[in-house]
Amino acid sequence: MELADLRLVTMLARSESLSAAARVLNVTPSALSMRLKKLEKSLGVTLATRDARHMSLTADGARLAREAQGLLSAIEALPDTFRDQTAQLAGHIRIAAPFGFGRVHIAPLLARFARANPGIRLQLDLLETPWPHSHAADIVIQIGTVRDSSWSARPLLANERWLCASPGYIAARGYPREPREILEHDCICIRENDEDVTLWRVRRRKSDAGRKPSSPTTLRVTPAFTTNDGSVARRWAEEGLGLVLRSQWDVADAVAAGKLVRLLSDRDFGSAPVIALVPTRKGRSLRIQALLSYLAANLGAEPAGERTKGRRVADTGA
Repeated sequence: MELADLRLVTMLARSESLSAAARVLNVTPSALSMRLKKLEKSLGVTLATRDARHMSLTADGARLAREAQGLLSAIEALPDTFRDQTAQLAGHIRIAAPFGFGRVHIAPLLARFARANPGIRLQLDLLETPWPHSHAADIVIQIGTVRDSSWSARPLLANERWLCASPGYIAARGYPREPREILEHDCICIRENDEDVTLWRVRRRKSDAGRKPSSPTTLRVTPAFTTNDGSVARRWAEEGLGLVLRSQWDVADAVAAGKLVRLLSDRDFGSAPVIALVPTRKGRSLRIQALLSYLAANLGAEPAGERTKGRRVADTGA
């Protein structure tokens, strides 16, 4: 297997079609198709399914893309081991992030990082679900923990779910004092992947040191409004259409500005921390380490261990 094969499969993981991958690799689609067939034949597996317009990796193809990305990252990081630690950072970094969080928080920070490090070239891909569809990225920004022992996770930002409504809505409909009273209100639900969006779980926070929080209460809400866009749901809540259960990162500014009021703040509606995923620590380049540290410092992450194990995806945060 040659380096060109590794670059081929990592580019296929980031592309929707062979034509799109061919444009980036600066080859013809037919030449790319022939090389892919040759690689599949040599490995004895099917790496991708494709038609005239679309292409997707098989399970074997996704595995090869992960391994290829790790090898390429190690090769790219090799010169850093001979470079003066005070030298200017240089090279290409590929980042994948959720649409909403990526636009609001990640893109501005990347712009500042790039201005401070002119030798760095950045590629930001905003996706509805960056994990697990961006294994070819150097850094994947994920909202909610994941289970994949081949990737290291660095906490970037705590992120609770807040129940909110506009001051106008509260004035008209009242303030829910207990979780069960939520069922008497208009609720705005966000449809994400296959989640049961009308099932809200809430528990009382622990009040005394060492005391465990109470068992969760499960609420089956009847949505007055439903959308697949979290920003739309927040704006509907700001306009007084109902209660919304939304990630802290999305509504904190609106609460601070008085556009929304946080309800039942003594209750826990769950959390989905923002983390940065990178394919193992071995061979991680100086530029990747520098960007991770920059994101952690500027997103306000608390010190924590880097690796997550045995956890499920908790939230997409799109």
